[in-house]
Amino acid sequence: MARTVLRPTVRNASVRCQAASDASPEPLLVRCARGEAVERPAAWMMRQAGRYQKAYRDVALKYPSFRVRSETTDLIVEISLQPFKSFQPDGVILFSDILTPLDAFGVHFEIDDNKGPLIEDPIRSADQLSKLREIDLEQLSFVGEALATLRREVGDAAAVLGFVGSPWTLATYIVEGKSTSIYKTIKCMARSDPEILHHLLDHLAEQIATYCQFQIDSGAQCLQLFDSWGGQLTPADWDKISRPYIEKIVNKVSQSHPETPIVLYVNGSGGLLERMATVGANVIGLDWTVDMADARKRIGKSAVQGNVDPCWPCWAHFESWTWSFSRDSGRECWALL
Repeated sequence: MARTVLRPTVRNASVRCQAASDASPEPLLVRCARGEAVERPAAWMMRQAGRYQKAYRDVALKYPSFRVRSETTDLIVEISLQPFKSFQPDGVILFSDILTPLDAFGVHFEIDDNKGPLIEDPIRSADQLSKLREIDLEQLSFVGEALATLRREVGDAAAVLGFVGSPWTLATYIVEGKSTSIYKTIKCMARSDPEILHHLLDHLAEQIATYCQFQIDSGAQCLQLFDSWGGQLTPADWDKISRPYIEKIVNKVSQSHPETPIVLYVNGSGGLLERMATVGANVIGLDWTVDMADARKRIGKSAVQGNVDPCWPCWAHFESWTWSFSRDSGRECWALL
């Protein structure tokens, strides 16, 4: 079924590599993200590489550590290309994690297969905050090398995507010290020590913006910004705690790389769509609980992506669903699982 879902036929799409001429058309996904009229929606999967593929499970058995898999250039490239070789989607997203850059500016972490991310020393005081440093991109050379290799490997068949986590979402791990379902510590900090939290968020915004620029310079043609836990905030709190720092990233990256589209995805964003549309991102990501036609009315001119129930491949046929998707959503959109 997955093969049926993601077997697009790429028409008139090519990667704008350094050696390519300026007249070469760009990948379908990039053109969609810019809001251009396109021949069909682009299709890719947000969690494109992973355990659903035997090839990935085989690599995971050989290299049990997630950090080894996501911080070794050859493994990043191999894993990123696994679904591309199987399904030929319109986008190839870097195999990585939103926490990957943390070590490079002084936040040490591990990823436990059962417990998830674990932060050695959660930041909850001004003294801890003062120990953070500017991002050291040399520590992230494997990301740059992997993106450059992916551009060469993919050629003109698809767009290469990079991604980052939003300051608020990263801060939930840095303050809580682990995954959580209630975000009690950081929400209390927002009330009891707002200055510490906002200094942390501002520092994260600066470092992540630099990391975005690094990814683009290395080969990423589109960037997805995950505010994965933005939906855990009230709309009023999102305005104060998350939106300003997303805007800071978007503004900085858009000024330095205006040609690179930025996608903003907030999990559980039904109550935030109008707010999301004001941050300057080219594309607004939707989850399956939001009607796409309704979202188009609410967000205005931004392109949209997503809205596909993850269980959809179990019951739908790609051809009939694509027709419905295109009819309901308009032209500047793409399918995302």
